[in-house]
Amino acid sequence: MHFSSPKMVCETKIVADEHDAIPGTKKESIMWSAPPSSAALSAAEAKDARRDAVFIREFERGDQEEVRRIFYEGIMERIPNTAFRGLRQQPKTQFLYALLTVMCFFMTKSVTLTCCAPLILMGARYYYSRKVIHGYLDCALHTDMADIEAYYMTPTGSCFWVAVLDGRVVGIVAAQGREDDNTVELKRMSVDSRYRGKGIAKSLGRRVLEFAVRNNYAAIVLGTTAVKLAAHKLYESLGFRRTSQSEDYRLPGMNRSPLERLFFQIRYIRYRLQLREE
Repeated sequence: MHFSSPKMVCETKIVADEHDAIPGTKKESIMWSAPPSSAALSAAEAKDARRDAVFIREFERGDQEEVRRIFYEGIMERIPNTAFRGLRQQPKTQFLYALLTVMCFFMTKSVTLTCCAPLILMGARYYYSRKVIHGYLDCALHTDMADIEAYYMTPTGSCFWVAVLDGRVVGIVAAQGREDDNTVELKRMSVDSRYRGKGIAKSLGRRVLEFAVRNNYAAIVLGTTAVKLAAHKLYESLGFRRTSQSEDYRLPGMNRSPLERLFFQIRYIRYRLQLREE
């Protein structure tokens, strides 16, 4: 096989948007922006167009601080999303919380306490979401995100890219080759929240797609616990198909205590983009 297996790292989370972009190659940096109109651009318009162009290149050592910041902020957004929005994906948990609220009324006969019960339950969900996600972050920031060059740039068959806008790193994505099944895993995709809506995530995804094709991989795979529908639409727009789903996924740092299981649930979905038949 044409690459070595990197060390095991924490499972990835993905924060992404759904927009179009122009793909590039692994070794050639690419730049994309909105296509110009048929009329000639004025000097001011040309300057604005250059400012809006997104430049995608391979990771450099000087990018480390910004890359870790974007990754950290993207994962921290998952705390309220998992605690509150994610509850809509857990009908069994909704029923259990409703049952606990009813039991509170019959046991206390207090309307006030009963009304407070949902707030207490939501507070507990936020606490455990924050606890588990902080544990996951600690794992990630002390493994692959602590030494990107060693995990992604040195091994053959893996790579890490950054998206640069107006001289600033605004997005990240990694590709990690897997020797056992000749696939490459899309990992660590995240876009700075201030620069979303510009097609950066889709451009990063297409860079991984082209990397996989040029390196003769059979498929691209990814795993995500993303709650927002936009992330899933992005993967589908790139050609990914959902292959499996787990309602009882365990993140690094989880201890699976009864209280943690009661107040933290996460849905894990696997996607696959088949490039060629083996």
